[in-house]
Amino acid sequence: MTRDDIVLEVKDLKTRFKVGKKIVNAVNGATFSLKRGKTLCIVGESGCGKSVTAHSILQLLPPVGYIEGGEVLYTPHTGDRPKSLSSMKRSGRAIRSIRGKEISMIFQDPMSTLNPVYTIGNQIMENLRHHEKISKAEARERIVRLLTELGIPEADRRFDEYPHQFSGGMKQRVMIAIAMICNPNILIADEPTTALDVTIQAQILELMQKMQQEHGTSVILITHNMGIVAEVADDVAVMYMGRVVEFGSLRQIFTNPKHPYTRALMRSVPVLGMDRSQELASIAGSTPDASTVFTGCEFANRCVHATDRCRNHFPEDREVEDGHRVRCFLYEEEMKQ
Repeated sequence: MTRDDIVLEVKDLKTRFKVGKKIVNAVNGATFSLKRGKTLCIVGESGCGKSVTAHSILQLLPPVGYIEGGEVLYTPHTGDRPKSLSSMKRSGRAIRSIRGKEISMIFQDPMSTLNPVYTIGNQIMENLRHHEKISKAEARERIVRLLTELGIPEADRRFDEYPHQFSGGMKQRVMIAIAMICNPNILIADEPTTALDVTIQAQILELMQKMQQEHGTSVILITHNMGIVAEVADDVAVMYMGRVVEFGSLRQIFTNPKHPYTRALMRSVPVLGMDRSQELASIAGSTPDASTVFTGCEFANRCVHATDRCRNHFPEDREVEDGHRVRCFLYEEEMKQ
């Protein structure tokens, strides 16, 4: 893999929140890369830093949040010089020219993201006309065409309707339309199917894959659903307490998971045909408070393989095979045997 194959690279990203006198370590040195035209799934339990990582990429942090260290590099096209998104001012012209046009985001909850007092068409048009010099008539025609492609019937009429007149699945399609209307290079989808039933989930994922194939979009999909990961991912980043503890291709992560946390996540997935008496495996303990100051591996207190070394030292990010990286002392021990 060459530098030109990478459209986005996150290096040792650290994002903090200052809440009163407390510092919350939301992202604690995350490192991963997104290949051009591929799908990267970021997985992990709630509170592990997935969404904050996505918001950090686009500088969409609240006033109490800030990037303390690391770098986010974006390379729009093959041969271009990388742009450092993390060094741009969060409300500056440079990052605003990229948000919504070159890198778009589908937020987690369409119910609260869409503005109830504006029509659906108006909300999609706002993003399009902000980035492109286009008349209202041309914008409407383009939006109606996209809504039709996304499976919204009578798109010309529904263009003038309000969010409360749409179902949950239709609202999510509108969110995809807002994100895709400018044909971005990168689409970040933050748990886009969480509030939807399984049938609508499948339709939304199929729509996203179709849009990706037609426009060559690179996708970051944030989810905790390993079934969705198996369906759409090219690469997988497993996060725990703000760190990427394992990164690799879908095949590497699913057939040869190395980190104990990844293995625990895989065991907790229900499998079709399981016996009724068979209990799902759960991960012992609970996710620590993000403001906790650790002296060693954050997963040590929940890990059956943990030793004193794990509790007192941080494991390094090591490559165990081509493109497959893991943060765990267990790998070192296996190599000695």
